Amino acid sequence: MVHLYVMLQASMVEESTVSAVVQPVLVLGIMGLLLGVGLAFAARKLAVPRDPLVEKINDILPGANCGGCGYPGCFQFAEAVAAGKAPVDGCVAASAEINARIAEAVGGEVSDSVRMVALVHCNGGRAAVDAFDYRGPRDCVSAAMVMGGYKVCSYGCLGFGDCVEACPFDAIRMSDDGIPVVDVKACTGCGKCVTACPKKIIELWPVDHEVVVACSSLDKGGVAGKACSVACIGCRKCKKVCPVDAIEVEDFLAVIDPVKCINCGLCAKECPTGAIVDRAPARPKAYIDGSCVGCTLCARVCPVDAISGRLKEKHAVDPDKCIGCGLCVPKCPKNSINLIGAISYRQGKEFPV
Repeated sequence: MVHLYVMLQASMVEESTVSAVVQPVLVLGIMGLLLGVGLAFAARKLAVPRDPLVEKINDILPGANCGGCGYPGCFQFAEAVAAGKAPVDGCVAASAEINARIAEAVGGEVSDSVRMVALVHCNGGRAAVDAFDYRGPRDCVSAAMVMGGYKVCSYGCLGFGDCVEACPFDAIRMSDDGIPVVDVKACTGCGKCVTACPKKIIELWPVDHEVVVACSSLDKGGVAGKACSVACIGCRKCKKVCPVDAIEVEDFLAVIDPVKCINCGLCAKECPTGAIVDRAPARPKAYIDGSCVGCTLCARVCPVDAISGRLKEKHAVDPDKCIGCGLCVPKCPKNSINLIGAISYRQGKEFPV
């Protein structure tokens, strides 16, 4: 009897323990189910309907969420486009095809503005003299905190690649010479690298302008030349040779106005240190067809004397001299001159070879 009693007591204790565990679980499960059903009902009942146009634009966008458009993300930019508060081509990561699709979706037009890409105003790298041996953290911000950097030139690139790390599109790499190299095809002009650079030597530049000043030094010529062999020394030779007055020398540094610049490359040829870089792979050549009346206006404006011919006779262009600047094209009253081969930067389109 005593043994049976003990067994009954143990069974009652076990049932009580199981009940104490199962009941709370059941209660919590039922509460969770009720709350889930309630939230689902509230979400459906209280949901704010989304604009289908916004959804369509958001689906077209590349989804980079880089913030280059000025909005927190792609969806917010899509809302702004749908509301007419942002241009259809305001996404810096979008291709021309994507912009065209967005324009078609909203019934707008893509602007004819030139795409902007990152430009590094420094070509020093190993050509720039070190002032001391820097052994701190390997990033530009930290290096810049130590006496403005370890280079004699206090304006140049420090070469640790903060801009590379900041680029969300892998459009920047460090060259063997320790200078950032921008892939203009991959660059979207979001400006992340501009913000990341502590020396402020990166700016957004029109992609169709290949002649650039690869220097940021404001030191006098003698000082700049000793600090870096490819520094701008403020000699003004570039300014003198520019046929359209697109170059000014400010604080011993040449500055190119991209609006005036015609990509002729004469300044780069004249620069004694190589501070001005001509990155154009090729240039078009002027061609004069048979409708020429020999007015000589084209020959008068040619900065390199590449056009010759007598008055009232058909003129000809020396292709070896022609730099493809295009200054002769608008001067011709008969529209007899075309730029042929490579790319015409002046007219912004390709011409057949």
